[in-house]
Amino acid sequence: MTVTELNPHTLAGDPRTQFARTVTGLLDEDPSTTLVLAEISARFFGDAVHRHPDRVVNVGIREQLLVNVGAGMALTGMRPIVHTFGTFLVERAFEQVKLGFGHQGVGGVLVGVGGSFDASRSGRTHQAPGDVALMDTLPDVLIHAPGTSAETDEVLRRAVASEGLHYVRVVEQTNTESFAGPGLHVVRRGSGATVVALGPVLDDVLAATADRDVTVLYAHSVRPFDDATLRALLAVPDVVLVEPWLAGTSARNVADALRDVPHRLLALGTRRTELRHYGSPAEHQRAHGLDAAGIRRSLESFLG
Repeated sequence: MTVTELNPHTLAGDPRTQFARTVTGLLDEDPSTTLVLAEISARFFGDAVHRHPDRVVNVGIREQLLVNVGAGMALTGMRPIVHTFGTFLVERAFEQVKLGFGHQGVGGVLVGVGGSFDASRSGRTHQAPGDVALMDTLPDVLIHAPGTSAETDEVLRRAVASEGLHYVRVVEQTNTESFAGPGLHVVRRGSGATVVALGPVLDDVLAATADRDVTVLYAHSVRPFDDATLRALLAVPDVVLVEPWLAGTSARNVADALRDVPHRLLALGTRRTELRHYGSPAEHQRAHGLDAAGIRRSLESFLG
């Protein structure tokens, strides 16, 4: 996949605000699109409720019901967008996601906010570092982790217009550059290791590798994983995987892509040790070694 940049000035604002703006537009454009909320983000959708009161449903703080209502709408042929914090949408209501959408074979777009530690000051109840790993247990699920507002808009429009079950992870951390389309994008070519950045970690990866002769690949649509691009651009058998959720979540995908290629893999992400302090998101990122300095230290240890 070659680099295709979206205009960074076209869509301004944070990804969560852009999510609301895009979904409101989709409700205007497509009468088969519906939005199901569980109070979270309701303040962003006043215009949508006013214009489409029959297609915006707020079930209150009832996450299992949230997912079941969305799945019921999908069974009638609607294209539901189901939204709340990722920890409540994926972890608390996973049985409903598995049965309501997966088992019944219907599609929808699940949008989780908060990510691994956006709401770090709210404690462990609002942190979902394991959401991508859990969603990845479902067959054929498509997973997106946009790193900019422009990517958030592009991913949502593509997910709503297509079929199947999609999970979109919208977080506050952002990258500087935007890239259009699924698959791995070539950000930098080098003759050394290949560093794969998934989601909004690209800026820190680029800062950490600024003085290294490495290839940097980036994806915001992370499932399905782009095996072909990784294989085609692998210069030496050293791969560094950086993802802002549970470390090792995509290690299986790298292993499958390189199953006939002897290689070494360093998998960076949120660590399994629980941080029980109410620090800022930046402090949590640093504690997990996912800031530029932490990634650099890990690279130096791995590559020498």
